Amino acid sequence: MTLQAKDFDYALPQDRIAQHPVEPRDHARLMVLHRDSGKLEHRRFYEVVEYLREKDVLVVNETRVFPARLVGKRPSGGKVELLLVRLVGEGTWEAMARPGRRVRPGERVLFGEGKLVGEVVEMREDGRRVVKFSGDPEALRRLGRVPLPPYIRRPPTPEDRERYQTVYARVEGSVAAPTAGLHFTEELLEKLRKKGVEVAPIVLHVGPGTFRPVRGEISEHRMEAEYYEVPPRTAHVVNRARERGGRVVAVGTTSVRTLETVVDEGGRVRPGRGWTELFIHPPYRFRAVDVLITNFHLPRSTLLMLVAAFAGRKRVLEAYREAVRLGYRFYSYGDAMLIL
Repeated sequence: MTLQAKDFDYALPQDRIAQHPVEPRDHARLMVLHRDSGKLEHRRFYEVVEYLREKDVLVVNETRVFPARLVGKRPSGGKVELLLVRLVGEGTWEAMARPGRRVRPGERVLFGEGKLVGEVVEMREDGRRVVKFSGDPEALRRLGRVPLPPYIRRPPTPEDRERYQTVYARVEGSVAAPTAGLHFTEELLEKLRKKGVEVAPIVLHVGPGTFRPVRGEISEHRMEAEYYEVPPRTAHVVNRARERGGRVVAVGTTSVRTLETVVDEGGRVRPGRGWTELFIHPPYRFRAVDVLITNFHLPRSTLLMLVAAFAGRKRVLEAYREAVRLGYRFYSYGDAMLIL
């Protein structure tokens, strides 16, 4: 059977899309899905401690979201919005522009009443612009806004600058948060360590492609390359956990993709850094990950397809329908799933 994007669709009322995070972080709801039986449990996120064991390793993505959204004006007065995607040179960024038709090579955009000036120096085939900035070097960070996802239908607040980050965010480079990790607090991580669970970091910088829906046959979809790093110690800790009978618990789809990118056929994780275009969808044989902590994802998204590959498409869609029925909150600021 050739799977289509429509095979990963589900009905979601607009009022189920979380517009604000739960406080405290670890009090979000937690749906626990047992892959072997299909059994569902309904808990709170802080109760995840009960499901993890001594000798398990929790793999977390230490990427940090940078204030990538800039709103400025053309010299003629027209409003322009840029979403910075990646740094390509000193003071030079690849960016998405809106409205695109008004931002051509040679065009200048003024930010912060001219404290920062961006000049479009190139237009790429995919419609993205290369923008070189001049002016106050600190202005870009000061004027940038948190790039909240498009389904959060409100302007960002000062609180979002930290709340749309994990508590362990360290390496700046993402335009979207690895949202499964938003539920952890320092206290919860400490409880897990005291139980004998090791916490091991990786980095994967999330790009805007994470929100791009799949169209048509999923085998024809191509992922946007994203940068990753797996430190030698993390590879050692993951491999040792497996040898000692522990499980590899991935926090979020970004951790899954990173680990599955660097694992060999024998199941050993290698340290390294580079760019991954790995697209995980059914059928897929997981070699590095045993347990997944994740949020509820958009229909037809590559994130939902990864979760479906991990737990079974029908089982996941049934769980999603149950989550809708029970009033779970969806997407970035929403509730979580633990898949055992």
